[in-house]
Amino acid sequence: MKLKTLLLGSATAFAVVGGAQAADLSVAEPVEFVKVCDAFGTGYWYIPGTDTCLAIHGYVQFDASAGKWSLSPEQALCLTDPNGPVDMPGAYNIVEATFHALGHTSENFQSGGGMEWGEHHPCLFEGTERFFRAAYNSSLIGAWLPALDGVVEKLQSGAKVADVGCGHGASTIIMAEAFPNSQFFGFDYHEASIERAREAAEEAGVADSITFEVASAKDYPGEGYDLVCVFDCLHDMGDPVGASAHVLETLDADGTWMIVEPFANDHVEENLNPVGRVFYGASTVICTPASLAQEVGLALGAQAGEARLTEVLKEGGFTRVKRATETPFNLILEARP
Repeated sequence: MKLKTLLLGSATAFAVVGGAQAADLSVAEPVEFVKVCDAFGTGYWYIPGTDTCLAIHGYVQFDASAGKWSLSPEQALCLTDPNGPVDMPGAYNIVEATFHALGHTSENFQSGGGMEWGEHHPCLFEGTERFFRAAYNSSLIGAWLPALDGVVEKLQSGAKVADVGCGHGASTIIMAEAFPNSQFFGFDYHEASIERAREAAEEAGVADSITFEVASAKDYPGEGYDLVCVFDCLHDMGDPVGASAHVLETLDADGTWMIVEPFANDHVEENLNPVGRVFYGASTVICTPASLAQEVGLALGAQAGEARLTEVLKEGGFTRVKRATETPFNLILEARP
């Protein structure tokens, strides 16, 4: 990669993050930046430079004859709606976190060491919630859960659900809103994330349906769960086999474990595509170091694939594992005792 391309791409990433964080501005019609500055304050004098950077990479359009900037409907969908099906500024928060971790990452490459999730800059936790919540908004209730045998019916009548590795609780809250008769328990070993999850549940009005606790995947409490979920985190665990064994212990005899992982085929050459490129990069600087920093340090990585994941689940004691459904970005497995 040319240095100029790297620097311009990095500048664009930070421009997207900064623009998204500056204010909640949604403009349907093309606008002149001076009018925006007048309306929203002196901070908006950064807009000319920011928008030029974004326009170069196609994030916004500039109409030279009118001197105005605008977003297409597709760009607005990706860049301005944190509750929509795509939230690209969240992805750039994740990119930002890798810059904060650069020194530690360089040391890891030399030592083979790891980096705990909690050692990262908070922008990683915020960005992960935003970016992955978009997929949960678009697919969790309408596609992923219905792909599991008999699970939606249980949730509608009233089920006991554990969301392990819940982070800020986005997936837990979405399920609680959709299935008010069920009781949800969210677990994460990162205390700051659990604190934020509790706040988010209060804000969403579902705090009575959810209990958030600090606990790891190998020691979270409870038993008789009708459904256990892990969203995009099994590969981050140091001991996913041990976690699988604990899930089996806490699951009802007729219960279901839903495993959502980044999409990957089983062979490297099948993942040499734009999606695989992103996931391999994230895995190298975030996911694999997180696993290596924990006990066992299996380091599955974000491109483990169905065959390797199935091996892990069966080593943990599960006898029935199948692919329930998939998206271009996610692989959804269903495991039963």
